[in-house]
Amino acid sequence: MGGGVSFRWVLQLHKDVPKAARFYSEGLGLSINVCTLAWAELQSGPLKLALMQSSDIVIQKGYSSLLSFTVSDINSTVTKLLSLGAELDGAIKYEVHGKVAALHCVDGHLLGLYEPA
Repeated sequence: MGGGVSFRWVLQLHKDVPKAARFYSEGLGLSINVCTLAWAELQSGPLKLALMQSSDIVIQKGYSSLLSFTVSDINSTVTKLLSLGAELDGAIKYEVHGKVAALHCVDGHLLGLYEPA
Protein backbone atom coordinates (compact mmCIF):
# COMPACT_ATOMS: atom_id res chain seq x y z
CA MET A 1 0.00 0.00 0.00
CA GLY A 2 1.35 3.40 -0.88
CA GLY A 3 1.13 6.82 0.71
CA GLY A 4 1.98 5.88 4.28
CA VAL A 5 -1.03 3.59 4.76
CA SER A 6 -0.92 0.27 6.60
CA PHE A 7 -3.62 -2.23 7.47
CA ARG A 8 -4.43 -2.00 11.19
CA TRP A 9 -7.15 -4.60 11.90
CA VAL A 10 -10.62 -5.89 11.06
CA LEU A 11 -13.13 -5.02 13.79
CA GLN A 12 -16.27 -7.00 14.57
CA LEU A 13 -19.01 -5.95 16.96
CA HIS A 14 -20.22 -8.60 19.39
CA LYS A 15 -22.73 -8.83 22.24
CA ASP A 16 -20.36 -11.10 24.25
CA VAL A 17 -16.69 -10.29 23.55
CA PRO A 18 -15.09 -13.01 25.74
CA LYS A 19 -17.34 -15.67 24.16
CA ALA A 20 -16.43 -14.46 20.65
CA ALA A 21 -12.72 -14.36 21.57
CA ARG A 22 -12.92 -17.96 22.83
CA PHE A 23 -14.71 -18.95 19.59
CA TYR A 24 -11.92 -17.57 17.38
CA SER A 25 -9.13 -18.73 19.69
CA GLU A 26 -10.27 -22.30 20.32
CA GLY A 27 -12.02 -22.77 16.97
CA LEU A 28 -9.43 -21.27 14.64
CA GLY A 29 -6.28 -21.07 16.75
CA LEU A 30 -5.96 -17.28 16.82
CA SER A 31 -3.80 -15.95 19.68
CA ILE A 32 -5.52 -13.68 22.19
CA ASN A 33 -3.39 -10.56 22.83
CA VAL A 34 -6.00 -8.72 24.94
CA CYS A 35 -9.44 -9.72 26.22
CA THR A 36 -11.78 -7.71 28.46
CA LEU A 37 -15.57 -7.61 28.63
CA ALA A 38 -15.62 -4.76 26.10
CA TRP A 39 -12.56 -5.31 23.84
CA ALA A 40 -10.37 -8.11 22.50
CA GLU A 41 -7.50 -8.29 20.05
CA LEU A 42 -6.63 -11.58 18.42
CA GLN A 43 -3.64 -12.29 16.18
CA SER A 44 -3.31 -14.46 13.11
CA GLY A 45 0.20 -14.03 11.75
CA PRO A 46 0.63 -10.33 10.93
CA LEU A 47 -3.13 -9.66 10.90
CA LYS A 48 -5.31 -8.65 13.85
CA LEU A 49 -8.98 -9.23 14.54
CA ALA A 50 -10.46 -6.74 17.02
CA LEU A 51 -13.69 -7.54 18.84
CA MET A 52 -15.73 -4.79 20.50
CA GLN A 53 -18.81 -5.05 22.72
CA SER A 54 -21.89 -3.48 21.22
CA SER A 55 -25.65 -3.47 21.55
CA ASP A 56 -28.10 -5.41 19.37
CA ILE A 57 -29.37 -2.13 17.90
CA VAL A 58 -25.95 -1.13 16.54
CA ILE A 59 -25.35 -4.63 15.15
CA GLN A 60 -28.79 -4.68 13.47
CA LYS A 61 -27.98 -1.40 11.69
CA GLY A 62 -25.21 -3.20 9.79
CA TYR A 63 -22.18 -2.03 11.77
CA SER A 64 -20.86 -5.55 12.19
CA SER A 65 -17.40 -5.30 10.60
CA LEU A 66 -14.93 -2.49 10.07
CA LEU A 67 -11.61 -2.40 8.23
CA SER A 68 -9.15 -0.12 9.99
CA PHE A 69 -6.05 1.49 8.47
CA THR A 70 -3.25 3.56 9.98
CA VAL A 71 -2.51 6.59 7.76
CA SER A 72 0.17 9.26 7.87
CA ASP A 73 -2.22 12.15 6.99
CA ILE A 74 -5.86 11.58 7.87
CA ASN A 75 -7.11 14.87 6.36
CA SER A 76 -5.70 14.25 2.89
CA THR A 77 -6.76 10.58 3.00
CA VAL A 78 -10.34 11.54 3.93
CA THR A 79 -10.42 14.17 1.17
CA LYS A 80 -9.20 11.63 -1.39
CA LEU A 81 -11.74 8.99 -0.28
CA LEU A 82 -14.60 11.52 -0.32
CA SER A 83 -13.67 12.47 -3.89
CA LEU A 84 -13.93 8.78 -4.80
CA GLY A 85 -17.46 8.46 -3.41
CA ALA A 86 -17.00 7.68 0.30
CA GLU A 87 -19.16 9.36 2.96
CA LEU A 88 -18.00 10.41 6.43
CA ASP A 89 -19.81 8.74 9.34
CA GLY A 90 -19.49 11.64 11.79
CA ALA A 91 -16.67 14.14 12.12
CA ILE A 92 -12.94 13.42 12.35
CA LYS A 93 -12.23 12.99 16.06
CA TYR A 94 -9.13 14.36 17.73
CA GLU A 95 -8.26 11.93 20.55
CA VAL A 96 -5.26 12.00 22.90
CA HIS A 97 -3.66 9.07 21.04
CA GLY A 98 -4.34 10.51 17.56
CA LYS A 99 -7.00 11.35 14.98
CA VAL A 100 -9.72 8.89 14.00
CA ALA A 101 -12.36 8.91 11.28
CA ALA A 102 -15.06 6.53 10.08
CA LEU A 103 -16.28 6.46 6.50
CA HIS A 104 -18.63 4.39 4.40
CA CYS A 105 -16.99 3.23 1.18
CA VAL A 106 -18.88 3.28 -2.13
CA ASP A 107 -20.78 0.06 -1.29
CA GLY A 108 -21.57 1.18 2.27
CA HIS A 109 -18.94 -0.88 4.13
CA LEU A 110 -17.46 0.85 7.18
CA LEU A 111 -13.83 1.92 6.99
CA GLY A 112 -11.83 3.33 9.90
CA LEU A 113 -8.78 5.57 9.65
CA TYR A 114 -6.27 6.28 12.40
CA GLU A 115 -3.43 8.82 12.41
CA PRO A 116 -1.19 8.38 15.48
CA ALA A 117 -0.41 11.49 17.52
